[in-house]
Amino acid sequence: MNVLVIGGGGREHALIRKIKESPRLNQLWCAPGNGGIARDAQCVDIKVTDIPGVVSFAKHNKVDLVVVAPDDPLAAGMVDALEAEGIRAFGPRKDAAQIEASKVFSKDLMKKYQIPTAGYEVFTDPEQALTKIRQDNTYPVVIKADGLALGKGVVIALDYEEAEQAVRSMMEDKIFGESGSRIVLEEFLTGPEVSVLAFTDGKCVRPMVSSKDHKRALDGDQGANTGGMGTISPNPYYDEETAKLCMDTIFLPTIQAMNSEGRPFKGCLYFGLMLTPKGPRVIEYNARFGDPETQVVLPRLQSDLLDIMDAVIDERLEKAEIRWSAKSAACVVMASGGYPAQYRKGIPICGLSEDGQVEGAVVYHAGTALSGGEFLTNGGRVLGVTALGDTLDEALDKAYRAVSNIQFEGAHYRRDIGK
Repeated sequence: MNVLVIGGGGREHALIRKIKESPRLNQLWCAPGNGGIARDAQCVDIKVTDIPGVVSFAKHNKVDLVVVAPDDPLAAGMVDALEAEGIRAFGPRKDAAQIEASKVFSKDLMKKYQIPTAGYEVFTDPEQALTKIRQDNTYPVVIKADGLALGKGVVIALDYEEAEQAVRSMMEDKIFGESGSRIVLEEFLTGPEVSVLAFTDGKCVRPMVSSKDHKRALDGDQGANTGGMGTISPNPYYDEETAKLCMDTIFLPTIQAMNSEGRPFKGCLYFGLMLTPKGPRVIEYNARFGDPETQVVLPRLQSDLLDIMDAVIDERLEKAEIRWSAKSAACVVMASGGYPAQYRKGIPICGLSEDGQVEGAVVYHAGTALSGGEFLTNGGRVLGVTALGDTLDEALDKAYRAVSNIQFEGAHYRRDIGK
């Protein structure tokens, strides 16, 4: 098979490395890719949002499968455009990708079909939202931009001052563009968080192994919200009983709800869950593989990813063979100094092999460039250093040992992933 992966981050590198294991693979491209991905696939200079460019490349190069990994092209209808030209694509169509592209859509869907989630209200006027926050006077309060915001459109405000700043920056200053023209005020839930990615062909749901993301920039869950500073799998809070409860009350009802709305979901559906004292609740849906969850989930997959993707597209997922390793996985994200705010690019990275790897772990490149054979930083999250072990402690120990061998000026990472 000739395969094209859309995207250029750590998640895409993890997908590419797993796809490379398939004996069915012929040629592998990535658009636009990054410095590390260039060692595993042929990078093509096409933006992730350039739908005509991707369609044209796929036709010209006889691509058998396009894996659309990021949220923006899914929300813009890249899968629809590829299918219209007879090109097989993995990922939901535009109408189904709304489950992530609009927080208002997803909250209304859960309310309508009684899928357990936090209480919420939707606002299009900043003053009305602020009046509601003052009246309730209950903190923390969760404030979410309606649309896509690079994983940064959620603020957990601890007091009115923080809440006002979040509302005004989203709705008036438009820091996320039109994504903040509507906001959701949401009840704050407590409990362990769980990420569950699931393959689904619109009929059958096959959850992957669970994981736990660490969102805050600094140790002890302090600092700003980020796209994710590290992950572990399996999630120690997610047992078999909880998994069955989630399947019955959340996973299957979500797929059935989307079918009832005439928006069948095919691809990878990400369930961001909170295990509250009253039971599991949906915090958010993503219409694709999570980042950095993919970096700990896919290393545990023992089956052929291309076979699974084919089964999803052909709606025969129920019969697909999906096997998982019993090992634990840990991923530590090495970020640029200053991330998630301002940071420099173009800083040389030391300690990586010619292939951008380090002994004892797998290094997934997120924000790197390759210049004259040297890897340079080229983003906020630079590397995801992943290791497997018989226990979580062993996986973490291996991952942190590997991290200690990699250096770049200003590098920062959390030292308490999985603790």
